[in-house]
Amino acid sequence: MRQSKLLSTTLRELPGDAEAVSHQLLIRAGFIRQLASGIYTYLPLGKRVLRKIEQIVRDEMDGADAQELLMPAMQPAELWKESGRYSLYGPELIRIQDRHEREFALGPTHEEVITTLMRSEIKSYRKLPVILYQIQTKFRDERRPRFGLMRGREFLMKDAYSFDIDWEGLDQSYWRMYRAYERIFHRCGLDFRAVEADAGVIGGEGETHEFMALADIGEDTVVTCTHCNYAANLEKAESVKFSLNDHKAPSQGELGHDQDFSAEKFHTPNLRTIDDLIRELHIMPEEILKTVVFLADDQAVAVVVRGMDEINEIKVKNYLGAETISIADSKMVMALTGVATGFIGPKGLSLPVLLDQTVINMTKAIAGANEIDYHYRNLHVRRDIPLEHVGDFRSVVEGDRCPRCQEGRFKFYKGIEVGHVFKLGTKYSRQMDASYLDASGKSQAMIMGCYGIGVSRILSAVIEQHHDEDGMIWPLSIAPMQIHIIPISIKDEEQLGTAEQLYDDLVKHGIEVLLDDRDERPGVKFKDADLIGIPIRIVIGKGAAEGRVEFMERHLRMKESISVAEVVERVIGRIHASL
Repeated sequence: MRQSKLLSTTLRELPGDAEAVSHQLLIRAGFIRQLASGIYTYLPLGKRVLRKIEQIVRDEMDGADAQELLMPAMQPAELWKESGRYSLYGPELIRIQDRHEREFALGPTHEEVITTLMRSEIKSYRKLPVILYQIQTKFRDERRPRFGLMRGREFLMKDAYSFDIDWEGLDQSYWRMYRAYERIFHRCGLDFRAVEADAGVIGGEGETHEFMALADIGEDTVVTCTHCNYAANLEKAESVKFSLNDHKAPSQGELGHDQDFSAEKFHTPNLRTIDDLIRELHIMPEEILKTVVFLADDQAVAVVVRGMDEINEIKVKNYLGAETISIADSKMVMALTGVATGFIGPKGLSLPVLLDQTVINMTKAIAGANEIDYHYRNLHVRRDIPLEHVGDFRSVVEGDRCPRCQEGRFKFYKGIEVGHVFKLGTKYSRQMDASYLDASGKSQAMIMGCYGIGVSRILSAVIEQHHDEDGMIWPLSIAPMQIHIIPISIKDEEQLGTAEQLYDDLVKHGIEVLLDDRDERPGVKFKDADLIGIPIRIVIGKGAAEGRVEFMERHLRMKESISVAEVVERVIGRIHASL
């Protein structure tokens, strides 16, 4: 490719609305252009990277015995209603109507479509197991598209689906995909972690893992142990479990008879928040019981944690087996309890009370008294509050003890989700009647798994990890071109002739080369080269007269003078070493 013909205009100024480095660099280097919020055109260089990521994905999927197909992006709404997800998915599902007013959805994922296909194609256990995948554009009506390709309304995704006759088969399919994902992300040059995760709206009946590319701009928090290999998304990360014996109610002897130790209601005018209580009462947050009212599938519950802890809504939702959960607003709290927000407490509350296990041993706690401008003090949790619902309802914090090894401590990182694998079980197959006949002729529900990779998101994740102050630094495996040849002056016949000869020799060896044949100043060429980030650079200057050129690897920044005769062998060696 000759750079003078390349559709790629580089920009010197930072795009005003681009927050993430990857978003800035992809626009500045001429890889993408925005059409609308969260919707992008891939210019030739961006498309080349995308195609290489797709090929790596195809290599590993095919190597794992998965078969590629292509399903429609426009899906009948009836399928989503049949699975029960039409209302559950919410406003992110883009809904449309055709001229006959028939409802459709633009697919954010394809569980319904693939299940419909398989219930019509598979009748016997002899046709199972099978894994099917596609690489296709998906659509989600993000409320706030941001960070360029990381959170868009239209994006490229690889989604795969496995179908097995039993759970043992699903386990084998799941870990086959898991290992394929590890190979894919290694080949793309990513520093990543596989972490335990929540299944979210996809759902399922078994374990699930997210693959997180570590990056400061990441919207997810990765929790890892300093001693063992435990890793989880913050939504999923577990606290150290209390034993059941820790939850026994105390005896009278254990409580004592000191009247001062009884729960006492006291006046706290306008002390509505944890910070108010800390400031005015000169207490620590660990002495306070924080009570928050939630609506879980329209059922009202109260969740209680220590004053410094945050409630983990996903843990609460999973404990209740709910499909949706939200914090009740102040009007709803007043309607449900007759008490203003800020004075709600667990003692005597007329709602189901979920107690985080960390509050069980609190004996002199401060909590709302369910009366405006009043709190309780000397609240003894085991004595004063029913222990019907005790569990892990808090978000872990950095420094917490690991629940698996009991020795390590939690350390937090930011991550970009680039892949997710799920054990769906029979969630969709039973709901949509995808069954097969077993060896005895009995009908059985197929056991399913699903496996997604954000193909276009990988572009952003790689750049977040591979860049410097001057531009992108592409790994050879997915770089838009492998070699960038830059003659200092195309008006110098020796330099231009050497550049053309090297270009032809490298292309004959199947190497991808960008030749900067533009009549530009050297400074402009070098700035563009740094910005675009092609891994290997051959600079041809005055040394061409003596048969010498400058060899540089973009990530090392080390320049080396080598003979023209060495170039092809050196380049081939570097490419082979990266495979």
